[in-house]
Amino acid sequence: MMTDKQIHPNIIRQGAFLAVLIFMGITLFKEMYFLLSSFLGALTLYVIMRGVAKKLIEKWKWKKPLAALFLMIISIVLLVLPFAWTTSFAIDKILPFVHDTSKLNEIFEKINQFIMSKTQIDIMDALDMNMVYSKGIGFVQSTIQGTMSGIGSFFFMYLILYFLLTQYKELEEWVKKHLPFKASNDQKVVTEVKSMVYSNAIGIPIVAIVQGIVGTFGYWIFGAEQILLLGLLTAICSVVPMVGAMLVYLPLGLYELSIGHTWQGIAILIWGFGVIGSVDNIARIFLQKQFSDIHPLITLFGVFVGINMFGLMGIIFGPLLLSMFILLIKIYVDEFGKMDNLEG
Repeated sequence: MMTDKQIHPNIIRQGAFLAVLIFMGITLFKEMYFLLSSFLGALTLYVIMRGVAKKLIEKWKWKKPLAALFLMIISIVLLVLPFAWTTSFAIDKILPFVHDTSKLNEIFEKINQFIMSKTQIDIMDALDMNMVYSKGIGFVQSTIQGTMSGIGSFFFMYLILYFLLTQYKELEEWVKKHLPFKASNDQKVVTEVKSMVYSNAIGIPIVAIVQGIVGTFGYWIFGAEQILLLGLLTAICSVVPMVGAMLVYLPLGLYELSIGHTWQGIAILIWGFGVIGSVDNIARIFLQKQFSDIHPLITLFGVFVGINMFGLMGIIFGPLLLSMFILLIKIYVDEFGKMDNLEG
C-alpha cells in the first residue's frame, strides 16, 4: 500500500536507468571525442555523394562496396590530397614566423611608421602588441595542432563513410523511424541539414578558392613576394564575415607603400578593394541562390569555434555545427515551446 508521499517504484527505476545511460553516454563521448571530426567529415561527404551513390547502385547496378570505394577514391584525389598539400605548404611557410616573431614585428613596425607619417596615429602604441602577438601566435599554434590531428582522423572518416554509403537505405530508415519529432519536422530536419551541408561544405570553399585565386593573380602581377602563401591566407581569411580577405591585402598594400613600392602598394589596395571585394560579393550572391543563406554571425562564431576544435577543417565544421545547434533549438520550440503543444 503506497501513500501520496511515496515515490512510485517505476519512477525510481526510470531515474536510475536514465542516470546510468547519462553516465555511460558522457563517458563514451569523452573517450570518442577525437572521432567527432571524422564523423562530421563522413556525414558531410555522405550528404554530397548520396545522390551519385544512389544512381550508381540503383540505376547502373553497381555493387554497393564498389560504388562506395569509387566515390571515396574520387574524393581523396579531389579533396584530401589537395588539402594535405595545402596544409603542409602553409605550415612550412608559417612556422618560421611562429618560432621567430621578429620578422613580423619588423613588418608591422614599418607599416606603423608609414601610417604615423601620414596620420600622426601610432597604432602600435594604441595596441598592446605583446598581447596581440601572444594571442595571435597561440591561435596559429592551436590551429596547426588541430589541423595535424584532423589529418590523422581521415582513416576513421573514410571508414565511417564506407558504411554510410553501403548501408544508406537502412541508415535513412532508422533515422526517420527514431527521430523524436513530428512528421513535418522530420522532413524539415533532413532538408535543412542537407542545405546546411551544401552551404558550408561547398559554398564556403568555393568563395575561399575564388578569392584566393584572384588574390594570388593580383599579388603576382604587382610583384609581391610569397604570392602562394598570401593567396592561401587570402582564401582562409575570406571566410571571416565583413573584413574577410582585407585582413591580407590591406596590410600587404600598406607594407609595400612603407618600403617605397608606391605604385605596387596602391595597385594592391585597388585590386583588393575593387576586384577581390567584388568577386566576394558576386560569389556570395550567386551561392545564396543555390544554397541556404547562412547568417554572417553564424559563420564568424562557427569559424572560431571550429578552428579551435578541428584546425583548418573547422572552417567548414564549425559553422555546420552551430547551424545544426540553432536548427535543433528551432525544432524544440516548434515541438514543445508553444502553449497549445504543452496542453496537447
